[in-house]
Formats: sequence, structure tokens, C-alpha cells
Amino acid sequence: MRRRLGVSGPSEKMDKGSGKNQQNRLCLLASLSAFFWILLLYFHFVVLANSNVTESTQLQSNLINPEMIPTLVNRHSLTQPLTKKATESSTVNESTQLQSNPVHPEPLPSHLTNDQVTEPLKSATPQTETYPFIRALKTIENKTDPCGGRYIYVHDLPPRFNEDMLKECKSLSLWTNMCKFTSNAGLGPPLENVEGVFSNTGWYATNQFAVDVIFNNRMKQYECLTHDSSIAAAIFVPFYAGFDIARYLWGHNISRRDAASLDLVDWLTKRPEWGIMGGKDHFLVAGRITWDFRRLSDEESDWGNKLLFLPAAKNMSMLVVESSPWNANDFGIPYPTYFHPAKDADVISWQERMRNLERKWLFSFAGAPRADNPKSIRGQIIDQCRNSKVGKLLECDFGESKCHSPSSIMQMFQSSLFCLQPQGDSYTRRSAFDSMLAGCIPVFFHPGSAYTQYTWHLPKNYSTYSVFIPEDDIRKRNISLEERLSEISPEQVKIMRENVIRLIPSLIYADPRSKLETLKDSFDVAVQAVIDKVTRLRRNIIEGHTEYDNFVEENSWKYALLDEGQREVGAHEWDPFFSKPKDANGESNSSSAEAAKNSWKNEQRDQAQ
Repeated sequence: MRRRLGVSGPSEKMDKGSGKNQQNRLCLLASLSAFFWILLLYFHFVVLANSNVTESTQLQSNLINPEMIPTLVNRHSLTQPLTKKATESSTVNESTQLQSNPVHPEPLPSHLTNDQVTEPLKSATPQTETYPFIRALKTIENKTDPCGGRYIYVHDLPPRFNEDMLKECKSLSLWTNMCKFTSNAGLGPPLENVEGVFSNTGWYATNQFAVDVIFNNRMKQYECLTHDSSIAAAIFVPFYAGFDIARYLWGHNISRRDAASLDLVDWLTKRPEWGIMGGKDHFLVAGRITWDFRRLSDEESDWGNKLLFLPAAKNMSMLVVESSPWNANDFGIPYPTYFHPAKDADVISWQERMRNLERKWLFSFAGAPRADNPKSIRGQIIDQCRNSKVGKLLECDFGESKCHSPSSIMQMFQSSLFCLQPQGDSYTRRSAFDSMLAGCIPVFFHPGSAYTQYTWHLPKNYSTYSVFIPEDDIRKRNISLEERLSEISPEQVKIMRENVIRLIPSLIYADPRSKLETLKDSFDVAVQAVIDKVTRLRRNIIEGHTEYDNFVEENSWKYALLDEGQREVGAHEWDPFFSKPKDANGESNSSSAEAAKNSWKNEQRDQAQ
């Protein structure tokens, strides 16, 4: 019997309606969810994007603010550091961001030289992240990095600026074959210790003008070199400026004398590293006196080249064996001596030996008179040495070969309590460093011979290690050197001599093929001083103030003598020594050039012995 199909009741209709309602609710929920995601995506891609564009626009306006010195450079062209791999990813990110909106460096105004920025930054809250040297400053904060704040970037100059000159070493001097003096990394041939005056190792017949190559080779051993200029505390330019001018001072026109300097500046200013600070973080070394690089005019008869007067060079720091008291872009570093130790023990042993020597002479002098210079006191000093039973003289005029023997010179200095160091043709002379190396207390007659020259390497309190007797005391009052020096008590002499001996490490250049373990030599002191100078300038730029208010370049020698934190420059006891007449442009007059020329004539005479 078939079952009869029933008619659909109300409950069946309700079930069907309930299914349709459930579908409607699902559609509604899906629509709401889709709407929510659309709103979320809209907020992310439209609203946030607009905010980022606004911030980017503001950042761009800060980057190109004309008040900022210097502007940003495109870091994409800079290579990565040798030792800080952790910075690679951040450098790439910064490079990518800057590539989209590169900002080209602008040259610093010509009136901004060295530590002086005449216009302070006007931003009340400096955007420090916009300065291209911020990465370099931040390395100082990394206490785990032994090179933090000490990195040096070295320009890879074309060989015509350095190595090619050494290949033509015979042309570097008219009277001296410099080939032997450029051997052994610039130290020259070894000196044999026949008379027992030297140590058994570390002594060389070093030419007094060989600092160019010695310093460059020492830099190759520097422990904190980097290929990334953005973290460099300073940038070294290995240009042999002294050797360059030595080739062309005699018998060449000004175009030839200036050629390499102009070529160098053109090469440097096209490099991205220059844009970091417009060259104010760059430094180079020349083993000659500053007057060889300060030609005042374009007259063919004028002396030297104009390297230090070029606008770009005024931003750089040039380390020379004699600087100008009236200019701010050069700094004095010691002449090289004959001693170039390879390890600390050699220095310590030498110092101890100098302490224990018997010194039979009260004072001594090695030098020649300057008969053609009526202001020179050398003639009177020579006479006093001849007439004193406690004075020793080593004459360097024609026919006296011992004066040019390192052994004879060092033997005399080692036998003397005081060594007389008057001006020569210019303010300075190598003899001052040879005598201090021998533990002999130097006697200076002009502050430009040491006190205002080597402020990085010598104590500011000159009376702790030297004796100062003004030239006029000899020239006009004819005081007795024997009486003046005899007045100093034996106890004070012992203290002064000990201070001189302690200075020895900072006054010598270690063997460029090695490095002292703990002692700091002349190279180390100079490099650290440059780093401190650049670091101080960078911080001043960020803080919006200058190192010295109302800086007067003509008084450069005074600023170097100021104590930490001191800013005011006033009258000084040495003002009369630096009141040399100036030309219409405020530069030192031609007498400085004459001093440089005479120094070359003296070099010619030396080689004729």
C-alpha cells in the first residue's frame, strides 16, 4: 500500500524561508568585511603615502637649506669601510634614498678658512642628520671600535703627484742627488756607528726636506685607514708638494712652478669626498718652509709657487716644517732628525743614555754667520763661542766639513748643556730638533723659531724645556751668553733637560716600515692634531658657532697659543717680533721670499763642502 504524499505544511515553508535569510546574512557580512578591508587599504596607501610625501618634502627643504655648510653629497659613489661591516646595510639604504633626490655639493665661500666660519648657522634646532659628516662623528660614540673617531681616508692620487717624482729623483734638486735620500722609505742611507755616537740601529743620513715621502710612507702603516670617506675623521692628500716645487724653483717660469698645484686642486675638487666639507677636512704635507708656496704675485722674478694662496688650498691644512705666523692654513711639524727607531725599546734606551751623559760644555753652536744680513745675531754668537772657555763652536762656513757630519754634530750636542738656536735664513732650523734629540736644552732668540711653530709638538710653557733670550739682548745690549746661562741653577738645568728628553718620542719620525708599540712619534701627534681640528670644526658647524669670534688671520700665531676654552686674543709679549710690514693685500712682504731664496743658497753652499 502506497504511502500517501502529504501536502506541505507551514513548518516546511518556514524552513525554506529560514535558508534564504541565512544566505542574506552571509552576504551582508561578506560585504561589510570587504568594505572594512577596502577602507584599511585606502588608509594605508593613500593617507599614509600623503603623509610620507609631506615629510619627504620637508626633509628635502632642509637638505638644500642654503644656510647649511656644507650641503649633502651623493654617498652612493662612496665605497664601504674596511673594518665596520655593520654599517654596510645602513649605507646602502642612505644611498638609495639620496639617489632619488641627489643634492650636489656647493663650494664653501672663499672667506671660510680652517677653523673659522664667519656666519653661524641660523637654524635654532639644527637638523644634524642632514650633515654628511654625521656618520664620522658618530663613530666616536662606538666605544668598542678602537678606530672610532680616528679613521683616515687617503686619496688615491695619480702617480704624477707623488711616485713619478721619485722615479726622477735626480731632478729634485740642482745641487743634491736626492735618489739616495729617498731610499729606505725616505730615510736615506743607514749611518754606521763608527764613533759610538749613535745607537747600533735606527740611524740614517736623512735629508732635512724629506718629510713628504717619510710622512706618506708612515701613513701606509696607520692602523685606522678606511675606504669610506663618510666615516673619516680627516682626509689625507699624498701630494709631494715639497719635491714638486724643488724641481722648478730655479730657472723655470711661474706656469711650470704652478702647474702641479693647479692640477691637484682641479682633481680634488671634482671628487665626491671634497663635497663633504669643501676640503676643510683635507690635509697634506710638504717638507719645505711655507714661503716656497706663497708667491705674492705673478711676476716671473717672484719666488716660489702659489699653492697656499689658491682658494681651495686655503680650506685645506698644509703641514710644513716652517709655517707662517700670519696665515691660518699651514701648521708647523718637526724637521726629520737622523734617528728613526723601529720599536719602543730603541727610544727608551736612547733616552736613558742621554740622561746619563757627562756634558762638559755649558753651551754650543753649530752654524755659519750671515754676513749679508745686518740684522743677524749669528756673528755675535760665534764670537762669544770662540771667546768662552765653556762654549763650543762648530763652524759651518766653507771648508768646514765636520759641520755636515751627523756624527760630529750629534757628538757636540751630546756634550753640551745648552744648544744655541738663532734664526738662520728663516725662522726655523733642523738643528733645534737634532739638539733636543741629544738631550741638549735649546736656547731660542725668536719665538718664531719654535714657540709659535710647533704648538702641536712642544709645550706651551716654553720655559719648562728651553731658554728664551730676545735677539735685541744680543744685538743691542751685547749680553754675555755665558753669564746668562750660568745663572740657571744645576737643579733647574736637570729638570729642563729631563723635560727635553721626555719630548724625544714626539719629535722624531719612527721608521715608516714599522710602528712604535705604545709611544707616539711626530707623525702620530700631527695626525691626531689634524683629527682634533676637523672634529672641533664639525661640532662648531652643528652648534652654529665659530671657534673664535672675530677671527683675525694675521694673528694666527696667537690663536695657537690659547688655552683650552680661551677665546679672546689681546696684546702679547711677542707682538714686536711679528710686526713685519705687509703689502697692500695684507700678506707678508717679499722679505719672506728672500728668506726662502737664501735658504736654498745655503743648501747649495752646504752641498759644496
